[in-house]
Amino acid sequence: MYMPKEETVTIHDIAKRAQVSISTVSRVLNDNKAVRESSRLAVLDAVKALNYQPNIFASGLAGGKSKTIGIITQYISSPFFDMILRGILDEMLGGDYHPMFADGQWQEARERRSVEMFIDRRVDGLIILGGLLPEDELEAISKRLPLLVIGRDIESIKDNCIPLDDFNGAYKATEHLIQQGHRNIVHLTGILDHEDANQRLAGYKSAMVDAGLDVSDRYIVEGDFSEQSGVMAAEKLLNSGPLFTAVFAANDQMAMGFRLSLYRRGVRVPDDVSIIGFDDQPASAFLTPPLTTIGQPALEIGRSAAKRIVARILDQNEPIRAFKASLIVRQSVARIH
Repeated sequence: MYMPKEETVTIHDIAKRAQVSISTVSRVLNDNKAVRESSRLAVLDAVKALNYQPNIFASGLAGGKSKTIGIITQYISSPFFDMILRGILDEMLGGDYHPMFADGQWQEARERRSVEMFIDRRVDGLIILGGLLPEDELEAISKRLPLLVIGRDIESIKDNCIPLDDFNGAYKATEHLIQQGHRNIVHLTGILDHEDANQRLAGYKSAMVDAGLDVSDRYIVEGDFSEQSGVMAAEKLLNSGPLFTAVFAANDQMAMGFRLSLYRRGVRVPDDVSIIGFDDQPASAFLTPPLTTIGQPALEIGRSAAKRIVARILDQNEPIRAFKASLIVRQSVARIH
């Protein structure tokens, strides 16, 4: 009895066991009906006996498609991006297309190398979360293969973008603090090279102006979206900054760091200082006190992105959904009387 010497079974092994040609094996595996029934049964028996597992990538290339989708995230450990990735994976699970991942780490050169790598591997489509690639480069990429960009709104490739509701979410966060009587409101920004950080800063400023409040640079502190930058911002403000009663942090991670620093200084939340975050990370509901924040439907964004990119690959219509941010009120904000 013939058994393959190699651990990985190939169509050559199947052809030898079934005593047919390689082309016959290929036709059977691709469900081509132009095969004699006796040959088809012999191939299927060999496939079962050898426990053959098809190489999806190789078989896809034979048909002109790799059956893969490249996904570039930024900081693969980010809780918010992780939830979007989970949505993409949930939607793709059991489907015809399989994900390949790269981490751009908010570095333009690294992101560009990842794009080149995916193109070299002949992915059928590409999803980019955030990122710093210039708009003209993204436009050029979209002409080479189906592209979807999450978290950016680029006019020239608008149909390739799923923008996030950063401006309105930030406006709602700041407005909520104002409605609770706060006037001296600190905004802890993300990295201001990033579109989402700029949109959240713009939302904060707009809400302040609409309420008739001054926008002062003294109340705007730049962070980098990490917990540590939240700690450092709090220390800076407590040591030499202006008096404040509330903080709007551009993401929950910085809000957590800010909260820790206040705790170490004996500053009570929300009795002395109110805090609101952004992104509604899973851990936010389990802080002491639970964190008021802005939620975005990250899982649904990921699922929608997966549907959209597959539709683009198949030249089908899948409309881009508009996702809205929502205020999630917990116990980290108190009213000033």
